[in-house]
Amino acid sequence: MLYLITVSIFVSVLLLGIAVSYHFLAARSTVARRLESFFPAESETLAREPESGTWDSKLRRIGERVKLPEKERSKYMKMLVAAGHRRDSVYLFFGSKVLLACGLPSLYILFFVAPRSAYFSTEALIAMAVCAIIGYLLPSYWLYSAIKKRQELIFHTLPDILDLVMICVEAGVSMDAALIRATDIPQFDNNPLAEEIKVVTRETRAGKPRIEALKDMAERTMVDDVRLFVTMLAQTERFGTSLSQALRTFADELRLKRRQIAEEAAAKTTIKIIFPLILFIFPALLVVILGPAMVQISKIFK
Repeated sequence: MLYLITVSIFVSVLLLGIAVSYHFLAARSTVARRLESFFPAESETLAREPESGTWDSKLRRIGERVKLPEKERSKYMKMLVAAGHRRDSVYLFFGSKVLLACGLPSLYILFFVAPRSAYFSTEALIAMAVCAIIGYLLPSYWLYSAIKKRQELIFHTLPDILDLVMICVEAGVSMDAALIRATDIPQFDNNPLAEEIKVVTRETRAGKPRIEALKDMAERTMVDDVRLFVTMLAQTERFGTSLSQALRTFADELRLKRRQIAEEAAAKTTIKIIFPLILFIFPALLVVILGPAMVQISKIFK
């Protein structure tokens, strides 16, 4: 028994020592961690192609077989780019449409039609057709909602970024450096407008004119205020007017527009609250107010 206790204590101390030494040996220095943040791994910077056996590759193959007019295909490409996705994801989008259009009727047949053995009834055929239509339209609904959400986020972020750009320009920084400095703030991490501006700066460094890169950004985002911002910059460079004053005026107009939208949404709440009041609040109040009176009246007529 004594030998067993001794061996157990020895093994426990040995494992504890290995764990502590591994913790200190495996820990990286602060300098190494900061250097790694400046130079991300290749797996994070390069986009990998989906493997042949994954669902993405299968959906892409299905989407590539969908024959649509080139105008319709380019329309969905622009919408996917406006939602923050790549242009080649259009095949994945079409594949998901086909999969849901076939999958929802199959699930309906499996769970509702097969137990009743009513395969060719009118109700089953109508329900399968409705399921197929819903499955085909679901990705489009998701895409429209994603575009709207991203556009709203870009619209609300644009005045704040313009304020930072204006401060940098007034401090004597060039427009390109001001755009880079404004998007490096942690507040705008993973922000769609900041990511689009970073794409613009990379294109400008590669030799593309800044106005053309900004126009391409406006086409990608499909936001009217971004188009107006690009037009304002083009006119400022063309006529030689004050860039900081133009940025200040445009940012104030966007902030006023944002405030007006918020006031309009607040004014609509009085109309939207009528239906919950009629359906839920008023019946409860009637029960509380008229309930005792109805009890007293019923006692009188007994």
